[in-house]
Amino acid sequence: MNVLLIYTYPNHEGLNYAIKKTVEKELGKKNIVKEIDLYKEEFDPVLRFDSVNKRRDLFKDAYTKEYRDQILWADFLIFIYPIWWSSTPAILKGFIDKVFAKDFAYKYKGIRPIGLLKGKRAWIINTHDTPAIYANFIQKDYGRILSKQILKMCGISTYKHTSLSYVKGSNEVKINKFLQKIAKISSDI
Repeated sequence: MNVLLIYTYPNHEGLNYAIKKTVEKELGKKNIVKEIDLYKEEFDPVLRFDSVNKRRDLFKDAYTKEYRDQILWADFLIFIYPIWWSSTPAILKGFIDKVFAKDFAYKYKGIRPIGLLKGKRAWIINTHDTPAIYANFIQKDYGRILSKQILKMCGISTYKHTSLSYVKGSNEVKINKFLQKIAKISSDI
């Protein structure tokens, strides 16, 4: 299976990086894995529209063509990112805005959106400092916008959404259990 890992964290030594390495190690045993590291690649998340650059033409943008090609190549997408201010990091939001463009990832039939990336699946892996009870019961959409509103609209089904809550209050045992869980899920894909 062709797997595209989209890594969105500026630190290449911390927990999110350990998650990425765990996923790569396990998935690489029986899949072809490619990676987009948004910070390492210094992805430009800023949209610019003017008389030459129009929103309706984003699906043809030369800057994002390589990313669109990688998404088309992939059967399975994995997003690894922290939740900051109840959402994805800005660089990932900009990536989605620029790459998952109308007429590439979705189109409209009347007022109804039609996903153009059907048959693809995604696994979302998050870390955040919010206690689980708050994230899961009080703020019910916490970390779920990518799955429920973006990927679904594009025709991509979410295979799994795995999240480690309250990282700042976690000890080594909790983090190791989470990494073992990630390794197990990865080996089952």
